[in-house]
Amino acid sequence: MGFTIAGIRDIRSGTRRRSRTPECTAVAEFTGLWGWDVVPGARAAAGRCSCGDAACPAPGAHPLGFAEAVPAGATLDEAAKAWSRTPGAAVLLPVGRSFDVLDIAEGAGHQALLRMERMGLPLGPVSATPDGRAQFFVAPGAAGQLPELLYRMGWDDAELDLRCPGAGEHITAPPSNHAGLGPARWLRPPSLETANDLPQARLLIGTLAYTCHRSLSAP
Repeated sequence: MGFTIAGIRDIRSGTRRRSRTPECTAVAEFTGLWGWDVVPGARAAAGRCSCGDAACPAPGAHPLGFAEAVPAGATLDEAAKAWSRTPGAAVLLPVGRSFDVLDIAEGAGHQALLRMERMGLPLGPVSATPDGRAQFFVAPGAAGQLPELLYRMGWDDAELDLRCPGAGEHITAPPSNHAGLGPARWLRPPSLETANDLPQARLLIGTLAYTCHRSLSAP
């Protein structure tokens, strides 16, 4: 990895803390500690996207086409230098590389998270978006497995608000603003124990599908 936990503490204190934005600190953590690629993303304000396209289909929720990704393993200085080229950019994480995400409504996600913790299931990070989605980080490959997993567990014909973004898609990482609606946040933040030892999707699908279906069928 690019640097240590002590290095993270250092950038959160003293003069270094004052010289770095929360996004820059997050980028350094994601690349250096968790081993994730990071992509600079557009911002949105008053319904307009910083990419400059008046007809942008996803204001503040897509990568900046001209910006380069900060690769996993970048050192603190490398991450800070790279991010300084796109000041104000949102922090996006590409799915399908180091992880996939299982995406459901936040209310159902809270219920699922409580159930999983009581059951002692292995869990990775879980994030939430300001438009009411919960995103469970799982091992890569989940997008291709999802239809078969739902079929095996008998959920293939059920009404479910459950999706798994595929390769080429991105999620907004905390603490960045998502689509001009507010900041993304962690329901379960990454740690050294979870960020690089993500659960297989098959271990979580049953609980996610159950709470998702239950929330949709509730009166």
